[in-house]
Amino acid sequence: MSVFKRANKYWIGFRYNRQRYRRVSPDNSLAGAKAYEALIRQKLAKGEPIEIETKKIDKILSFQDFSKQWFEVYVKTNNKYSEASNKESILRAHLVPFFGQKKLDEINGLDIENFKAKEIRAGLSNKSINNFLIVMSRCLKVAQEWEVIEKVPRIKLLKVQAQKFDHLSEDECQTLLDNCDGILRDLILVALKTGLRFGELIALERKDIDFTNNQMTVKQSLYRGRMGGTKSNKIRFIPLIDDVCETLQSRVGKNNFIFTQENGELLSSMLCLRWLHGACQKAGLRKIGWHTLRHTFASQLAQHSVSITIVKELLGHSDIRTTMRYSHLSSSATREAVKLLNSSIGHNMATNYDTASEKLVLSIPAKTLIS
Repeated sequence: MSVFKRANKYWIGFRYNRQRYRRVSPDNSLAGAKAYEALIRQKLAKGEPIEIETKKIDKILSFQDFSKQWFEVYVKTNNKYSEASNKESILRAHLVPFFGQKKLDEINGLDIENFKAKEIRAGLSNKSINNFLIVMSRCLKVAQEWEVIEKVPRIKLLKVQAQKFDHLSEDECQTLLDNCDGILRDLILVALKTGLRFGELIALERKDIDFTNNQMTVKQSLYRGRMGGTKSNKIRFIPLIDDVCETLQSRVGKNNFIFTQENGELLSSMLCLRWLHGACQKAGLRKIGWHTLRHTFASQLAQHSVSITIVKELLGHSDIRTTMRYSHLSSSATREAVKLLNSSIGHNMATNYDTASEKLVLSIPAKTLIS
């Protein structure tokens, strides 16, 4: 095999143009070794030197030098384009200017705290600073995995308050739809009634829509003109109500993509955001972003007592804790649950249980989202 494990280390070994290549993978994992092999084969095919990647680091690099190598060898190989772009921006604008000249083994807990204090003074939010610290932590942990440094300093994240989100009321949804037309109205309608992320919305293709069964398959997302997987890398299936099906059907034409510009070119986030802000102004509403429409979809589901587990699946969240931010909106369901105590405590509680499963049965209204 071209990838194998020996003495707790992953190796690559293969022949190319009658010459044998055998190297220890800098990322000591099966996925990392496969990615490393692909990188070496690519460089050989292009006639590029491979010594810089395979040469054992015999001295401690500065954070600036190592982060550059980490980005090229690890991040570009293992992260989606959108994730890699985000890491590159964080490194360039925040981490390298502060830690750049320090040797990796010289970075300590005090340096981390000084960095946090500097970013706070600059007016950045705790959530943003935590995003920077997560990138820093991952970079240093890879340096440790590659045996460049022996240990990683403790990186403690800042406390972040529960994230607030904006969503539209049903009246505001209708007002917004009444003040736009054409492709913008169609985009807003589909976003409101499917909960798609903007990148998933503009990446929809004709083959993703099953008009026979009124169902949409969400498996890809468009970011800065590049196609990739969804944020959670999951494929999900969303049932479609009649007006969404009619809207999508009306847009099926010569292009593979459902939503495009008049000349057939792909839509961009900046263009569509300008359209949305213009519609908000015309409708007399506050300025919102496309993600607000996704929040609105989830909020209306919760308000109609749809299970948080189902909301999680429809939104494509990888962690239900992300979905739980909508749980407080499901007040009717929680009230009904507590009301059970009125009839059960001190009475025959068995009447409130499913005798076959011995689980508490809640009466969930049949009414669901926007119909």
